[in-house]
Amino acid sequence: MDEKMEIGKYVRTQIRLLAENDRKLEESSSKARLAQLRRGIGKKPGELPELWGSFLSNLSEELMSKNNEPSYAEWAIYTALTLFSLHQQGHSEPMHAEGKENHFGRAVRILVHNEDDEENIRKKLSIAARSDDMTELSYHLKTIVKLLENNDIKLDYVDLAKDLYGFQFESNVDEVRLKWGQDFYYKAKTDDKGKDESDEE
Repeated sequence: MDEKMEIGKYVRTQIRLLAENDRKLEESSSKARLAQLRRGIGKKPGELPELWGSFLSNLSEELMSKNNEPSYAEWAIYTALTLFSLHQQGHSEPMHAEGKENHFGRAVRILVHNEDDEENIRKKLSIAARSDDMTELSYHLKTIVKLLENNDIKLDYVDLAKDLYGFQFESNVDEVRLKWGQDFYYKAKTDDKGKDESDEE
């Protein structure tokens, strides 16, 4: 299993432990862990000891740091989980949902309702995509995730974690940026034949 897939699998497991279903979200232990994770937003992985277990427990040694600085995998996992905790706040059902329709760019696109919205949201996405490092990216993603949370729009945090991992490699960052842009401008194919038929009736 390559590192990106392992990161996705780890994030999926951690989210299931926190918010597998409505009943899980009502457990006091889940609420407490989500509250702790929210305090970690904008912080460096490892800075808050109370969060170590949330992104290091059962993490394979290959993904852990070897030089006392957070590894790319640790940054990706930590950022995805802290953002999820923000997104989940105030919701009684899980706000993580896997699938292409919930990938980052497509989820952000749902925020667009008119031309003014499109320009405003596109700018926020563009600013995030131009971030120079994970600290800056986390700051901009927090703003976007808060908008998703306010509008009850779900996000695929497994896929986002993989994107966050790729974003840290100079050889992959443009690939991630392109994916976000493509997803933002993606338009689902409509059944023109069916639409024409209904217009005639």
